[in-house]
Amino acid sequence: MPNVSADLRAFSAGLLTEEPVSYRARVSPERTACIEIASGETLSYAALNERIARAAGFLQTTLGSPAGERVAMLARNGIDQIVIALACQRIGAVFAPLNWRLGASELAAILADCAPALLIAAEEFAAAARAAAEAKPGLTLLTLEGPDGASARLRAAAPVAARAAEAEAPCILLYTSGTTGQPKGVVITRRNAFFSAINFAFVGEIGPAAVVLSDLPLFHTIGLVAVARTTLTFGGTLVLSDRFTPPRSLAFLTDPAIGVTHYFAVPQMITSLRNDPGYPSADLSRLHAIFVGGAPLTKTLIESCLDDGVVLVNGYGMSEAGTAVHVPIDRDAVRANPGSVGLPAPCIEVRIVGAEGADVSDGTIGEVWLRGPTVTPGYWNRPAETAAAFTDGWYRTGDLGFREANGFIRVVDRLKDMFISGGENVYPAEIEAALITHPAVQEAAVIGVPDGRWGETGHAFVVPKPGFDPAVEEIASHCEARLARFKLPTRILIVETIPRTASGKVQKHLLRREDAASS
Repeated sequence: MPNVSADLRAFSAGLLTEEPVSYRARVSPERTACIEIASGETLSYAALNERIARAAGFLQTTLGSPAGERVAMLARNGIDQIVIALACQRIGAVFAPLNWRLGASELAAILADCAPALLIAAEEFAAAARAAAEAKPGLTLLTLEGPDGASARLRAAAPVAARAAEAEAPCILLYTSGTTGQPKGVVITRRNAFFSAINFAFVGEIGPAAVVLSDLPLFHTIGLVAVARTTLTFGGTLVLSDRFTPPRSLAFLTDPAIGVTHYFAVPQMITSLRNDPGYPSADLSRLHAIFVGGAPLTKTLIESCLDDGVVLVNGYGMSEAGTAVHVPIDRDAVRANPGSVGLPAPCIEVRIVGAEGADVSDGTIGEVWLRGPTVTPGYWNRPAETAAAFTDGWYRTGDLGFREANGFIRVVDRLKDMFISGGENVYPAEIEAALITHPAVQEAAVIGVPDGRWGETGHAFVVPKPGFDPAVEEIASHCEARLARFKLPTRILIVETIPRTASGKVQKHLLRREDAASS
């Protein structure tokens, strides 16, 4: 079998000078490229291309020598953010979107790390931006709105043509969602972004007829790369939502004038949509699929959506590699493989590797390793962590999984989250899966903690469904009927919420802090 990854690497080794919208503006100039929900603004590919060219001129004038310079942005989803991101690529700058959920001190740490020359902030986040920017002398800070804001300036600037840049040149800097509390800057090159778009176009069946709505933020790989880059690269229509609220999202998903065909969410969002009073009467028949990632999907949720006529498709990816594995958009495949993240995408290779560094047999748990043109060259300013993340050119994800006989892959847990109790490996995700089968449990998370007798045991955090008040003893009994004794949590805490990142991943470092405080 040919080494597809090596072939693609050689193919893309030269220049990738053309940012995707400029091509679309030539071949389908009048097709709708973007719809911004907050303002109602709609841009054709020709108009979007013109605005990107003007934004490139604005950035070039502002930065002077833009090649390699970082441009940070703190704003909700909108056309301006897409425009600035693609304008950065045209002039060789690096776009660094910031998580608007972070506090000023957290933002300051990221700014210190990536050292941008320019920070553009929406007025909504201007106070946090100013406080964070104080720690970075010489940083130019512009608000997005206003007569002299960045949005007005980029519209008025003289357009400039794209600059030639190597395929390996960075164009995006994504800071990881911080499940450990220490975000790292993931370098995304032009080649990475291009092949990530190809990967998702294949697995998501994205083309010119696609109308793609994502409530997920553009500071995350799903929003910025999987959704925006793929849709615009392949000529679809990108519907930009600045926030998720179930009634509004349902309204846009069911609006025949927009005709949304593809939607992206995390499982908690799907649950919220289904709990909304408007859901039973919502017509979702135009949806080709709803794509979910970031957290495990339950069999109950998958089958409930299928019964409603909605194909809920699971996948697996990360900032470091884009979309890596995905369940096919096929009702039978979705129903037959609950809990699976699917098959490898076409532009990536996947290995399941044991502790000795060799591939394990089907059904055996090992670490997921990835290689291909979508995989990052490493972390910004972190050579030691970059070196530790790679072995012989393979990116070590830190996720544990196994390959089934049919080739589908299941991810069982994070390597660092696994704990050993009484000499047995315990995977918190397995305990969480048992907990959420309880009829009164909406969410669950489990951490391993030191134990004098067993070495480590599990502590569980449980969020009840609205209107339910389950007893700890009742939940413990539920687990006893479904799990081996060494897997049973020794402590169960009923909580109102479980802290998650923007991509839906549980922030277990915060749970450990809460567990210690309540002990």
